[in-house]
Amino acid sequence: MQISIIQALLVFVVAFIMGIDQFSFLESLYQPIVTCPIIGAILGNFELGVVVGGAYQLIQIGSMPIGGAQPPNAIMGGIMATVFAVSLNLEATADGVGAALGLAIPFAVFGQYAVTLTFTLMSGMMAKADKYAEEGNVKGIRNLNFLEMGFLGCLFGILAVAGLYGGSLLGETLQNFSYQFSWVMAGLDAAGGAMRFVGFAILMKVMMSNEMWGFLLAGFAMSLLCSANKATSGATLILCAFVGVAIAIYDFNTQTKIKQNAGSGFVGGEEDGI
Repeated sequence: MQISIIQALLVFVVAFIMGIDQFSFLESLYQPIVTCPIIGAILGNFELGVVVGGAYQLIQIGSMPIGGAQPPNAIMGGIMATVFAVSLNLEATADGVGAALGLAIPFAVFGQYAVTLTFTLMSGMMAKADKYAEEGNVKGIRNLNFLEMGFLGCLFGILAVAGLYGGSLLGETLQNFSYQFSWVMAGLDAAGGAMRFVGFAILMKVMMSNEMWGFLLAGFAMSLLCSANKATSGATLILCAFVGVAIAIYDFNTQTKIKQNAGSGFVGGEEDGI
């Protein structure tokens, strides 16, 4: 795959913005579900970028930084997964991008190192930031933040462009390699497919509580029933989402009324039978 200067510059700009966004801005643009379609569009395959973004999002959905410990970076992983998918001419299906997901993990680790390096270098500036705070020097604190964001954004942009050119060449090599040793690519595909479930399992381990298991099983049963029916199979996710929103609204209203009644001392009356 031939990469033009314009494409490289656009990838740099996207990586620069996403690198800053993971700690500033909206803190949601950097997610693979947003980054991968943009990179796919830049490389000329938006549909494949959407599929890669959805698949990689499942890997990252349970990953979160704990203190100074950083997980494999979602930005670099998402960008390189899309680059490999386009370079390998993979099909725009969740199963077709498994190999690209597996190949992108080492680049996600490089992104993790970039964040750790930035934090390490900027930790020496905290004393200066404290001094600016004591002096009420808003401009000084602002400039320190701009310095950190600019450094991190440039670091991600450089890594993304380097990975873009290197990944494209590597993708062509891997494509030729896959014809001779198909079992290797099959293994990568299986590993990439398994990681999606690992990411979701991590999320469930963090968020799942005993009272939520009923909703999980009900949603699982509903998704199976909807997907088995031809009339509703295409809208399974939307239907499940609507039911989930309805349950959430009902639970919110119920909890709100309980708190209001508890604060007012209301204990019921004869007219409601309680």
